[in-house]
Amino acid sequence: MIKHIYNCSAINLSRFLVVLLFVAGCVFLFASCAPAKSAYYFKTIQKDTTLSGLVSKDLESKISKGDNLKIIISSLSREEDAIYNVSPVTGSGTREPGFTVEQDGNIMVHKLGIVKAAGLTRKELAEELKKSLAPFLKDPVVTVQYLNHKVTIMGEVERPSVLNMQEEQLSVLDALVLSGDVKQDARRDHIMIIREENAQKNVKIINLEDHSIFSSPWYYLQPNDIVYVIPDEAKRQKAERRARFQSNFAIASASISLLVILIDRIFR
Repeated sequence: MIKHIYNCSAINLSRFLVVLLFVAGCVFLFASCAPAKSAYYFKTIQKDTTLSGLVSKDLESKISKGDNLKIIISSLSREEDAIYNVSPVTGSGTREPGFTVEQDGNIMVHKLGIVKAAGLTRKELAEELKKSLAPFLKDPVVTVQYLNHKVTIMGEVERPSVLNMQEEQLSVLDALVLSGDVKQDARRDHIMIIREENAQKNVKIINLEDHSIFSSPWYYLQPNDIVYVIPDEAKRQKAERRARFQSNFAIASASISLLVILIDRIFR
């Protein structure tokens, strides 16, 4: 009789532990299925709409002292082109060879000698070189690009990068895409841009979930800008809590299972 009571108690305890384990699992399951706050670009855009007041993409920056330029000259005089395309600056390390704008604002070009560059746009310099090369080359074509204009993309992106800006403008969206886009747990509504102006650092927080970014003066990056993608701390902490709970739940499940087996063996 007593043994029968012990056996019943053991069975009831085993059932209780199993039910407890089941209930804990259900609680965890429902907690894990709680809807997360969605994060995506341009949340505020309505369907079939037209955006106005956009930032101009026709900015033409002026060449400055210290700029390193890539100048490509081509013409119908193929044998002469290679001579003009030889850069007087030898690349070192990660620096690409180019035509450096000296402190007097000038560059040195084969046969032309000293050429004024600072204060001109890339198109203006290309046109000046084209005119000056006309006596030496047949139908010359000149293109000018920047070699030292860069932006830094860091933080919660797939590939933190230092991106070259060979032309005047690079949008923050293009920069993020070139860096592999932001990670799933990054904050699209809190992108930090650090810009150096007049010997000081200006910091701006932009929201890529809001379509007003298209009319922001910070939509297009400037040389030496730093873009920092901030992690979503709420998502990170939630993921850490879930991971800790999963670990503890696995340990508790194993312990209860072991206890049930022991009770069953003892009172069998």
